[in-house]
Amino acid sequence: MDIPVAETLARWRAAGVACALARVVATGGSAPLAPGTAMAVSATGEVVGGVSGGCVDAAVYTLCEQVIADGHPALARFGPDGDELPDHLLDVGPTCGGSLEVFVEPLAPAPPPGPAHPVDRLLAAAREGHAVVAATVLDGPCAGQWMVAGGDGGTGVDDDEAPPWAGGPVAAAIAEGRGTGVIFADPAAAPAAAPAADSAADGAALPARAFLHRLDPPRLLVFGATAFAEALVPMGAQLGYRVTVCDARPVFAAAERFPAAAEVVRRWPHQYLAGTRVDASTAICVLTHDPRFDIPLLVEALRTRAGYIGAMGSRRTHTQRMTDLRAEGVPEAGLQRVHSPIGLDLGARTAAETALSIAAELVAHRRGGTGAPLVGMDAAIHR
Repeated sequence: MDIPVAETLARWRAAGVACALARVVATGGSAPLAPGTAMAVSATGEVVGGVSGGCVDAAVYTLCEQVIADGHPALARFGPDGDELPDHLLDVGPTCGGSLEVFVEPLAPAPPPGPAHPVDRLLAAAREGHAVVAATVLDGPCAGQWMVAGGDGGTGVDDDEAPPWAGGPVAAAIAEGRGTGVIFADPAAAPAAAPAADSAADGAALPARAFLHRLDPPRLLVFGATAFAEALVPMGAQLGYRVTVCDARPVFAAAERFPAAAEVVRRWPHQYLAGTRVDASTAICVLTHDPRFDIPLLVEALRTRAGYIGAMGSRRTHTQRMTDLRAEGVPEAGLQRVHSPIGLDLGARTAAETALSIAAELVAHRRGGTGAPLVGMDAAIHR
């Protein structure tokens, strides 16, 4: 679930509007979108997001309407093995031949100061750049129950707040840092003295499956408050990055220029980078295009574990930049980490086109793509 969907849910609920949240929890074959992808529908008919790229979104929309009306969560399978669907949805499935399982749950309206929902905690954590994990029960008597861990930089399960089903395999998966996906909960892991509040009267077993949804937004650090940055920042935010813009020049580093950025920092780039969190999921884009900024910044960037480091400039500029970095003592292995000229070859001429080429390279680097046209390729589209 991305931030725009969570923000829309929060807005609807604050306005007193009931809504439904649909999430892809499992996929098979050539499914178009990954687990965790979300779509939200309001009781007034508004929709945001999507779960399939279009091929089954209409059916999920109808299912959301049903869930809003009856207040009960629903689990639906679309594709070759979707025989558990209602009759009017049996012929609906991804046209690509894949399959997906979608969990739809109701969210009650909550006008201020109404009760918070776990989605609100996910949104707050994402805005602050903290890792957070949500486990949601998919089936059994506890279907629809949530448990959220982390949100303040940690991901541990609070035993005082966690429901019984959150122990055992669920807690272990969170502690291990397992990614988004379905996990199997062990009914025997729950303490006998603390059964789930809504367990069946006949002692039905605790839920067999839970959906682990991990949100740890990667960082995109954009150095240089330029026209290229203005175009790149909203693209980065749409790709799920928590974007920071940094520039030492106050007149350019204005927050109003970058509404999609999580923060705009007025500071010398290398000084800011030396004091901020950088890990393997972090992408650094050096758009300053000025040796006064570029060289000390790249020296500092190459000391970090950043997964991607790109720098703007012509091939001539890049050659001189490499010479300057060698003079600063940067080893050859470090120089090989710098993507420059930054971006893929799209024939870009405008700032927006250049930003698109940079964003495309970020995706290719993050997902292991080649950047080559899909036409004529034999590789799977959805790896």
